[in-house]
Amino acid sequence: MKQLFRPILDKLAGKDAGTVGALAGLILGLLLVIFGIWKTLFILLATVAGYIIGVKFFANSELFHQLLDRLFPPGRFR
Repeated sequence: MKQLFRPILDKLAGKDAGTVGALAGLILGLLLVIFGIWKTLFILLATVAGYIIGVKFFANSELFHQLLDRLFPPGRFR
């Protein structure tokens, strides 16, 4: 799990922790006010899932091509 968040933490390493925390709190507060708690939780879960999928599949192009071959067999759609 630590490896998953390591790139984010590395990018935020030089930033002021108070600024990053305030920005995260502001975004979370706005989401709660605009959408409510259940829609906000769904947005956060979809964001985390998208990040995990992006890190896993788009970092390794061969793995991404294998996923496409599994979803869309070669020769039929491509």
